Amino acid sequence: MNTFMPRMLFLTSMTLSLILSGCGSKEIEPYQGATEAASTSEMETATTYPLSYGALQEEQGSIDEENMQGSIGEENLSAESMASLTENLPMPEEDDNTPIIETLDAGSGAGEQKLGFGDRNNKSATYKKEHGRSSVQLKPVYFDFDKSNIRNDQVASIEHDGEYLKSNVASKVLIEGNCDETGTNEYNLALGERRAMNAKKYLIKLGVDSVRIRTISYGEERPLFTGSEDSDHAYNRRDDFILE
Repeated sequence: MNTFMPRMLFLTSMTLSLILSGCGSKEIEPYQGATEAASTSEMETATTYPLSYGALQEEQGSIDEENMQGSIGEENLSAESMASLTENLPMPEEDDNTPIIETLDAGSGAGEQKLGFGDRNNKSATYKKEHGRSSVQLKPVYFDFDKSNIRNDQVASIEHDGEYLKSNVASKVLIEGNCDETGTNEYNLALGERRAMNAKKYLIKLGVDSVRIRTISYGEERPLFTGSEDSDHAYNRRDDFILE
């Protein structure tokens, strides 16, 4: 009896110690609402599945390449559409009024094309002596050797030209100064220019507006008569009047 009681007390105390150790204080987690719980879940997901910077660059690169390919395709489509539209456009009609470029070998230029007279070098000697390379409505003016003034016997011709131009106010005229082969090329170009300018001044005095008159010098470059006789030279010292 004396032994049994102490043992029972010991067992009882041990049992109470074990019970009390299992019922100790525990840490209680704070309350989280629905929004906080969702935010916490996203953070856990992000932490659990991180996206590396290299993977992000690769993903962005693939997107940019797709966009670039789409842009290239649109540009190609636009170019093809423009080519198709260009093919369907009507071609412009050719203009028969070919612009005339003045050169030393250009012939009588605008007057020949406008009036359709062709090359006057193929005309007869009689025709060339009467008309030179002038338009048929107008008359040439001839000069003495190494002179540029209007001779008295040529006044009637230039006055005829002035009357025609005043009666046809829409017409313009090109005065071509010519020389014979005597002298240097440079000298004859200057002499031909003086002859053309004197004829222009005379027409202005007759009442022709200066803006309707152009001048050019061919010097000895375009002889109408290629012989070496004095008569050939005389007919080459000439102003021609070409309607434009």
